Amino acid sequence: MNILFKKDTWQEIYYSLRNNKLRTFLTMIGVGWGMFLYVSLLGAAKGMENGFDKLFSGFATNSIFLWAQNTSIPYDGFPKGRKVDLRLPDMELLKRKIPEIDYISPQNSRGSFTGTPGESMSKNGKSATYSLTGDYPVGNKISEKKLIFGRYINDADVSENKNVAVIGEEVYKNFFDAKKKENPLGQSINIKGIFFNVIGVFRVKKGGGFENDQTVFIPLSTYTKMYNAADKIDMFAIVSKPNADVNEVEERVKRELKAKNKVSPDDTNAFGSFNLGKEFKKLTGFLSGMQLLTIIVGTLTILAGVIAISNILLITVKERTKEIGIRRALGAKPAEVRNQILLESVVITLSSGLLGFISGIFVLIILNIMTQNQDEFPFYNPTVNYTNVFAAMAVMVVLGLVIGMIPAQRAVKIRPIEALRTE
Repeated sequence: MNILFKKDTWQEIYYSLRNNKLRTFLTMIGVGWGMFLYVSLLGAAKGMENGFDKLFSGFATNSIFLWAQNTSIPYDGFPKGRKVDLRLPDMELLKRKIPEIDYISPQNSRGSFTGTPGESMSKNGKSATYSLTGDYPVGNKISEKKLIFGRYINDADVSENKNVAVIGEEVYKNFFDAKKKENPLGQSINIKGIFFNVIGVFRVKKGGGFENDQTVFIPLSTYTKMYNAADKIDMFAIVSKPNADVNEVEERVKRELKAKNKVSPDDTNAFGSFNLGKEFKKLTGFLSGMQLLTIIVGTLTILAGVIAISNILLITVKERTKEIGIRRALGAKPAEVRNQILLESVVITLSSGLLGFISGIFVLIILNIMTQNQDEFPFYNPTVNYTNVFAAMAVMVVLGLVIGMIPAQRAVKIRPIEALRTE
């Protein structure tokens, strides 16, 4: 190891690399490019993962949205095409039968994605049509609203059938003076001829969630009275427990509802659903696959670069045959010659790897600056796991040593007499 602390060793490496600048530069590109790809693509994949995590923050990703439709198979004396309904008591049935369910939120809506027209609303002569949703407080646990004023619906609002409303930001801007940041709390808006006190205003982040800021939420019990809906429910949002299989929960929910409503077990149309948990798993699986692919591509590119270094060093050894012969004739030991070549291999490999790493980090910094305030694009805080990077560096150095043994052993095998005769 004394070779590492000798000034002559490093001078010889320096002059050797300097005398072959173009060759050294082209050799370093392979390893540097591999490390650049490894760092930048791995960081970009992590940035996308962070972006989707931010996009779905405050949202129960292990949730299922379920609604009733028409039957497609005649069953138990009932014809096909029969309309089935979800009802409020179904909540207790499902929770009792399926312990893997964490909680259920019932919703009734007009407008939005329900296919029904919205509701006319007015205040001080201004009128507009917006989506209206009857909700339970637990609905805010499934899709948390970012409140800029007040609070969300609570249990007392539901149990007492209160005429209170939580309005979206666009509704607030239309009915109140948003430029002066007018406080809407305690003021009223007219919905279907009934005055509702505003208790909160929420904002929907751009590109995220299933709601929009042109929606008004009121207690489900109040909504039911307004539209004489009795115990009928438009949709259940069902959240499974963290360790439960969300796909299995979805199947069991449909099975229980089919049995209760005398629907054929083979009828796939009676109940529609959107399984967010399944889609989210697909997304996270895709992102994990991207990271794995990045690691594989980066590693193979680095390996190709290291092999190129070995080939270049073989050429270098051939060009320096006479020089090596003189060193051997002057008393240089085979180990010293071998270590010299190995050290050159490590220096080239490590230097190019560090340059690739720095370039990759620089690109990630630029990407982070460019996407910092782009909420529509799911990309946030691209970072790399330094443990993975240092592990790649270590593997790279080891490969440089192992592959560098080929030219090093060739240099050792050169006999001084034969080397001195070389022209």
